[in-house]
Amino acid sequence: METLLLPLQFPFMQNAFLICMIISVPTALLSCFLVTKGWALMGDAVSHAVLPGIVLAYIIGIPLIIGAFVAGMTCAIATGYLSTNSRVKQDTVMGVVFSGMFGVGIVLYVSVETNAHLDHILFGNMLGVETHELWTAGIISGVVGLLLTLKWKDWLLHSFDPAQARASGLWVNWLHYGLLAILSLTIVATLSAAGLILAIGLLIAPGAIAFLTVRKFSTMLWVSVVVCMSSMLLGTYASFFLDSAPAPTIILIMTTLFIIAFVRRQALTRRTSMQRADDTLPGNI
Repeated sequence: METLLLPLQFPFMQNAFLICMIISVPTALLSCFLVTKGWALMGDAVSHAVLPGIVLAYIIGIPLIIGAFVAGMTCAIATGYLSTNSRVKQDTVMGVVFSGMFGVGIVLYVSVETNAHLDHILFGNMLGVETHELWTAGIISGVVGLLLTLKWKDWLLHSFDPAQARASGLWVNWLHYGLLAILSLTIVATLSAAGLILAIGLLIAPGAIAFLTVRKFSTMLWVSVVVCMSSMLLGTYASFFLDSAPAPTIILIMTTLFIIAFVRRQALTRRTSMQRADDTLPGNI
């Protein structure tokens, strides 16, 4: 028992568990809307596009989260404008924009002298989370979680049918860009834990697993939170004994859960199809 509780005795592990519980709620809730709306690549684009904003914020001397948020919103708005005013499809535009901004970020990073470690920005530094980062992530997560909880029905209707949402009197543009702003804020909150590259896993996997597990969206929301929080806590705990990085371990656990949910859904679908086929046989009519 003493060995099992050993990770809880170290302050850096305690902070790691805290950051897991803090960021798991907004990322899980947001993942449900991204999966439903088909914005998986948008989350990937924004997570990569914040790198030049971080580097520029470091050069200017302002908080890194401000640069990350501005860069994320710039990428999101640019993607929306280009996809609306050109013949190129949105996924193609997103691929061009986020790869271009990520390349700009890399060029800026190598051109300035800095004590910041690029691998911490890209892959996170969960075991090195400091108190002020916990407060920043907590405030952002609280705001994002509250907004998604209060307005989830409006964003759900906008995700399924924007035309119906507009006919219902909802401010579609506010919902659209509000979701993009929430996406950028959530990525900023996950910087210290998952980093830029692995943040996309937290923004997609919980919602995808819940989507394959349940049929009701309101249930999908809390199931995704349970999946995300338990995966993050288990991955962080296991990384202590495996001597591995917490963020990749968490993503591997979520990937395993997704495969299990997918196989389960396929089995249920096949069983339902066979039952329907048996019911339509001449002897059963």
